[in-house]
Amino acid sequence: MTERLRRAARGLVLPVLCLAAWEAASRSHLVDPRILPPLESVGATAATSLLHGTLAFDLLVSLARDMAGFVGGTIVGAALGILLGVSGIAERLVLPTFNGLRQIAILAWIPLISLWFGFGDTAKVMFILLSAFVPVTLNTYQGIRSTPADLREVATALRFTWLQRVTRLFVPAALPSMVTGMHLALIYSWVAAIGSEYFMTVGPGIGGLIISGRERFDMDLVLLGMLLLGIVGFAINRTASVLETRLLRWRP
Repeated sequence: MTERLRRAARGLVLPVLCLAAWEAASRSHLVDPRILPPLESVGATAATSLLHGTLAFDLLVSLARDMAGFVGGTIVGAALGILLGVSGIAERLVLPTFNGLRQIAILAWIPLISLWFGFGDTAKVMFILLSAFVPVTLNTYQGIRSTPADLREVATALRFTWLQRVTRLFVPAALPSMVTGMHLALIYSWVAAIGSEYFMTVGPGIGGLIISGRERFDMDLVLLGMLLLGIVGFAINRTASVLETRLLRWRP
């Protein structure tokens, strides 16, 4: 067995133990099965939902919102981070306000976003965009500000234009930090996608699926939604880690 497989096996120990404890508690009635149904019951609900197509549809809707908000937040955040990093005027004028606004808890923006954009997909995507925007902006800005002084001197000696400084000096130097920011943004976006569906319940999605199960006291559906959130979140984080490693494989 290779080292990678051994690490994967060790990582599965705790989840398997948790599932075993869940099943034992439900089967032995240590916990009321109506509150903690057995895995067989959750699996049957999953099979029924997949057969009817509702589970796949809800998952695809959530992922589509997640990607739309992530891409928008990454573009806007990278643009602002570059501007703050290369422009002293923008840094002095905008950065203090940005630092103040980012201290506001992300959930506190939901009432304002709901008033501006309603409760539909636009509002959800804007909420996700805001969640992705902050880490990308910060990491891009910090990466550019950390550009080595000797590289700046080379750019000055070669008489780089402003655009050349951005494209040939600052962005390549800040790329590791920017990729880290995008990794964080991808994680925050998925959490925000479910949060937006939970608090703005209009329309389909995994968050709406959990709300529907809660209102009907269908714990099979609630637990199915929670398991799906964890599995998809893990897959997103793992995929982002692999892509980050590949993109930055040139680093020592």
